[in-house]
Amino acid sequence: MFSTNSLGMLERSLDAATLRNRTILNNLANQDTPQFKSKQVVFEDLLREELNGSTKGLEAYRTNPKHIPFGKGNGIPLPQITSNAGFIMQNNGNNVDVEYEGNQLAKNQIWYNGLVTMTNEYFAKLHNVIEGGR
Repeated sequence: MFSTNSLGMLERSLDAATLRNRTILNNLANQDTPQFKSKQVVFEDLLREELNGSTKGLEAYRTNPKHIPFGKGNGIPLPQITSNAGFIMQNNGNNVDVEYEGNQLAKNQIWYNGLVTMTNEYFAKLHNVIEGGR
């Protein structure tokens, strides 16, 4: 009942936003650490590719149709952390740009709040259906 595709996407998007928040804060905490390379969370592009059908997932072989399918997943990719090793901002090899990270943090907070609102609306509609529209 609760495993609809839209709810699954909201859940995975909230997970990605939470992971992105932690990753940005980790970048900011290591802004003076020598040789530290900033990281970012990749999710929206992976989701877009999955929804467009341009990804080729590998589904596990099942010997019985009653076995739980796994491998390819439910069409909603997991967020991934990637390193930004391509450029260096400081003489000590660190590449954390504090202004960029601050902007990304604010952008992610707005995105997270929007996802929370959408999730609340989903459950409000579900509650309305259960109550019979009263």
